Amino acid sequence: MSGSFKHVTHCIFDMDGLLLETLHTDTEKLYTEAFNRVTNPHGKTFTWEHKARTMGFQTSEVSKWVVENLELPLTPKEFEGQLLVLYEELFPQANFLPGAERLLRHLVENNVPIALATSSSKDSFELKTKKLMDVFNLFHHRVLGGSDPDVKKGKPSPDIFLVAASRFPDNPDPLKCLVFEDAPNGVEAALSAGMQVVMVPDPSLPKSFTEKATTVLDSLLDFKPEEFGLPPFKN
Repeated sequence: MSGSFKHVTHCIFDMDGLLLETLHTDTEKLYTEAFNRVTNPHGKTFTWEHKARTMGFQTSEVSKWVVENLELPLTPKEFEGQLLVLYEELFPQANFLPGAERLLRHLVENNVPIALATSSSKDSFELKTKKLMDVFNLFHHRVLGGSDPDVKKGKPSPDIFLVAASRFPDNPDPLKCLVFEDAPNGVEAALSAGMQVVMVPDPSLPKSFTEKATTVLDSLLDFKPEEFGLPPFKN
């Protein structure tokens, strides 16, 4: 399939579950833990199926979805408020997943423009990245979908990736942008934006959720930049 990849000039990265983990657990798994710590006292479980449907949603969207679909005796605002307390406990321990920092530094060193496009809000982003800002400052810009007024709809709508592309100084054609994602909704959003997408899914995500991606990798360590016309790693 690599022969069918189109060359790109810009890269756009999701964050949770793609770049970041916490104590050997990616941050998407931490969301699941936090959600269940809110839902379990009400006799409800936030399952993998629920997670697969909502990955990439903005916080307000997922709160509304969970309250409605799990029939919780809470308002979306109350659910969100309880989550934020748990996030403050869980997220400051975040670290990079294998290959993430290496890839970001390689692209910047080779003058490939990179941007972050995460559904996280500003507060959530700051909690997760507090000790990692030397690397997150490598991004030309960061689009925080949960707080950015220009991102009208969360993933799977293409808004966040189109906004991210438009904020590069040269406003590249979406066809020239390569997205890195772990979530089905993110893959759908990237494809809807007219971009190719490298998917690095959670190993327990059913294969049916990975079929639309341009290519699927087990880890960012497996990414070969030259397949998309980008400078290869030197070692």
